[in-house]
Amino acid sequence: MSLGEQIVALFILAAPIACVAWTVTHEELFREPREFCKDRSEHCRKFLERKFFYLFTCEYCFSHYITGVFMLLTGYKLLYNDWRGYLIGFFALVWMANVYMNLYAHVRLDIKKERVEIAVHEKTVEEKNQKPNVLATPPELSSVASSGRRA
Repeated sequence: MSLGEQIVALFILAAPIACVAWTVTHEELFREPREFCKDRSEHCRKFLERKFFYLFTCEYCFSHYITGVFMLLTGYKLLYNDWRGYLIGFFALVWMANVYMNLYAHVRLDIKKERVEIAVHEKTVEEKNQKPNVLATPPELSSVASSGRRA
């Protein structure tokens, strides 16, 4: 595989790695298992048990394991055709996947911020529309008008 093809493969393979790592460690679909793993990572007595369960709560940590699986499936190597290519490819994929996850996190944060701003704006507009649009008369004039006398 040429260097250009290796670089293209790096950018392409990092996307599904990031997708799997983010989905397992952040999305609602895996909330219950993630909460179980979080609890176990904080309360297990054995060091290795705590670290094993922590792996499912941290996208950075989890991306290393997902990268290993993807490398086994694809045989991806970067720069060299021996074990060094696997090592360099492994860390390059982890790094690129984490760049993608950070970009995604920022985009999600921006979208959430915009939604909150829109909700605040809509509430303000709704409150303005609920106020009566009648010209208010001062209390002195309204009491005079109701009694039929003029001041």
